[in-house]
Amino acid sequence: MELKFDSNGLIPAIVQDHWTKEVLTLAYMNEESLAISIAEQRTCFWSRSRQCLWRKGETSGNVQHIVSITADCDADALVIEVVKDGPACHTGAESCFYQPLYLSEEIKPFSYDGLYKLIAGRKTEPKEGSYTTYLFEKGIDKILKKVGEECTEVVIAGKGGDREETIYEIADLCYHVMVLMVQSGISLEDVTRELARRHVVDHKVKQERMQ
Repeated sequence: MELKFDSNGLIPAIVQDHWTKEVLTLAYMNEESLAISIAEQRTCFWSRSRQCLWRKGETSGNVQHIVSITADCDADALVIEVVKDGPACHTGAESCFYQPLYLSEEIKPFSYDGLYKLIAGRKTEPKEGSYTTYLFEKGIDKILKKVGEECTEVVIAGKGGDREETIYEIADLCYHVMVLMVQSGISLEDVTRELARRHVVDHKVKQERMQ
């Protein structure tokens, strides 16, 4: 494929988290930085302000390991999926895009990553009257008890063949499992990375381990 670099020899590169699909940053590459990125399998960009190459993480240690690079239909922009070693933004934020300008009240966006961050926020900044804060205050035993109860509810709903009730109970279970994850310091990336490593769809890894 012949990429279309602009008059300055640059092409915009959207960097996306491989696991969560969150957009991390927008940077620019020239032919040299793209070649370096592919050769080293880590992001290398062209700094328009400093007019030099820079490898992400060369000073901070927050390296971005490349999973894939995809060009758009016009071949004038790139999407780079990465597994990151740390925050993408120089401010310490996980993504450079964290300043909301507009949020629809009619179509409320949802993501597991957003829910996880909301739950984590209830632990670091407790909110009076919040059920999530209440769970964190009660501690691990209470959280585990709720996960166990929700597992049972999912089994009962699934056995009963009630689709809507099963969806409702699975949602409850997912929420309480996320509370457990936050309490235990487990990220969404930790779990998705483990699922990818296991090839869980086609292999009964846990049973094989026990043999």
